[in-house]
Amino acid sequence: MHTAPLADFSEAQTRAAALLRAWDQQGLHRTATVGAKASAAWLAREAAALGASVTIEEFALDRLDPVECFVEFGARQIAAVPVFDAPSTDTQGISGRLGPIGSDAEIGVAELSPRAVYTGEFERIRRDSPHRALVVICAGDRPGMGLLNAEQFRNPYGPPAVHVASTDRPAVFEAIAQRRPARLVSAARRTRANAFNVVVMLTGTQRGRPPVVVMTPRSSWWQSTAERGGGIVCWFESLRALIVAPPACDVVFTANSGHELGHLGLDDFIARRPGWDRPPGEGGATWIHYGANLGAMGGELSVVSPEADLRELAQTELALCGRPPDALAPKSLVPSGETVDADAVARIAAAMARLSLRLTR
Repeated sequence: MHTAPLADFSEAQTRAAALLRAWDQQGLHRTATVGAKASAAWLAREAAALGASVTIEEFALDRLDPVECFVEFGARQIAAVPVFDAPSTDTQGISGRLGPIGSDAEIGVAELSPRAVYTGEFERIRRDSPHRALVVICAGDRPGMGLLNAEQFRNPYGPPAVHVASTDRPAVFEAIAQRRPARLVSAARRTRANAFNVVVMLTGTQRGRPPVVVMTPRSSWWQSTAERGGGIVCWFESLRALIVAPPACDVVFTANSGHELGHLGLDDFIARRPGWDRPPGEGGATWIHYGANLGAMGGELSVVSPEADLRELAQTELALCGRPPDALAPKSLVPSGETVDADAVARIAAAMARLSLRLTR
């Protein structure tokens, strides 16, 4: 199948900008919250408007609702956010000295980027911790809060732990240097709730072929327009393309919740489709995953796949649409689970729509 380069992106840019605005207006997209429910309903309406048959697949969880969360020393109280797969405290919290990880302080302090979840560093700190509680000073690419994903959300472990913003770093380290007594509170309650995966099934003309799954996460800690918006736009553009040009194989689109909580929605999706996580040659599916920060200003566009033919196809389509990848990840890489450039998002989405067409022929 040959597709010519696309020259006019004005309509795609208009669609991308409208989708990004709508997403941004929904509020926080954390799993099983009001904003996440609103985004599921919105996605379903938008997909149905394209002519798709939409299913909402629900799964249950015990949502963590923070009640009180802070670190205080002397007259200073610093607002904090729980580590969502750590135990909570009562409202009295845990008192003691602040100190570096591995010291004899009751409350250990670590500077960590969100990537520490995937390197194993955060797990090692928690499982081997001599401390009664932990403070994570967020060390993201920009100042503020950069929460670490809760990979063990259903099975909290380690001591109670909280995040504080990078902007509070000087105050925390001053308290460590002065050996001030401190108190950490991370009180929360668990609320039974449901989360939602949005699923669209397109039936192929050749039913014996392995299916293709087109997925993007649709949950996050905040509004996360730059983080998740690009993937949402790509998802819609691929759906639009395959409705116009029906695929040879079955294609299932899924926009999953629970990404920040150990990929709960993806687990539920696969549990309903046993074996789809195997290679296509073993009865599984071919997966297209639209990840984080697609089209984000200052972001790096990477192609991640162990398959040489898929890597080449993705590079070709991105180049034809005027947004070649910045990097090709090593074939052995296991991927880890700001403002937005609408033009970049539109070009990436157009390329991925074309890639979807080629993979389903």
